[in-house]
Amino acid sequence: MVLSREDLLEAYRRMKTIREFEERVHVEFAKGGIPGFVHLYAGEEASAAGVCMHLTDEDKIASTHRGHGHCIAKGVEVNGMMAEIFGKRTGTCRGKGGSMHIADLDTGMLGANGIVGGGPPLVCGAALAAKFQGKGAVAVAFFGDGASNQGTTFESLNLASVWKLPAIFVAENNGYAEATGARFSVACEDISTRAAGFGMPGITVDGHDFFAVHEAMRVAVERARSGGGPSLVEVKLDRFYGHFEGDNQNYRAPDEVKNVREKKDCLKRFITRVTQDHNISPDEILAIDDEVLRLIEEAVLLARGALDPLPEDLLTDVYIKY
Repeated sequence: MVLSREDLLEAYRRMKTIREFEERVHVEFAKGGIPGFVHLYAGEEASAAGVCMHLTDEDKIASTHRGHGHCIAKGVEVNGMMAEIFGKRTGTCRGKGGSMHIADLDTGMLGANGIVGGGPPLVCGAALAAKFQGKGAVAVAFFGDGASNQGTTFESLNLASVWKLPAIFVAENNGYAEATGARFSVACEDISTRAAGFGMPGITVDGHDFFAVHEAMRVAVERARSGGGPSLVEVKLDRFYGHFEGDNQNYRAPDEVKNVREKKDCLKRFITRVTQDHNISPDEILAIDDEVLRLIEEAVLLARGALDPLPEDLLTDVYIKY
């Protein structure tokens, strides 16, 4: 698939927004301004962007505890996300979800999820609804290498195949389920090979390469939209930070993160390729960088100044009112 200049600049904008959002959350959390737990997506941007570039607001995604990148790539508004992480009334979920439970149904974001393997069953439901509605929508479940071993994930893969659902399962394999290396917990080298057991195609791609993710997702989405059923896409990548903010990462090899940042940074790889092969100028990249930094600064200032939830807010948005 040939990507236009506009597509490439939009892809970079999404990845850069995720990166700067996460780097700033890292700083703000260290200052003590953010309550609860935070799990950062920095380093994995090419996966979220490569997947979500194919999706519209009518398509649904279900995320993980590491969901900020998926939210941004799917189009969730950054100011609302930052306020949500700060626990403010102006947040996407009015300060009630926090980092691990951001949802925005208007953009098709079913929610980040603190339950490992919680997303795939939700996506089966969303994909079943899409199939009955017959409008060509798809549903995507993001999950990690740890969740790839969960019964919920296996059951969802099976159900999606049995019902021939327009679903795509994206396994973001960053090599660690919290602190446990995948080589100790995942019985196969490539998670994608498990697809054969459920009668669907599976593919493993380099998650540091936006173009590889984008192409694999193109094939999977076209298959789903045309009634061909589900696919499993494994994206192998690396996270820059620990499992959660405060994780000392003593389970990682010396200089592992340093080497990843220097040699596998998906943004650096993307910039090199588009400036060399796609006639994108360094000035265009810098203009997006400046725009994103202003956006993130504004989001933080607004979040800091926003009101906290009030006691009377406690029981609102708990039950659906028809």
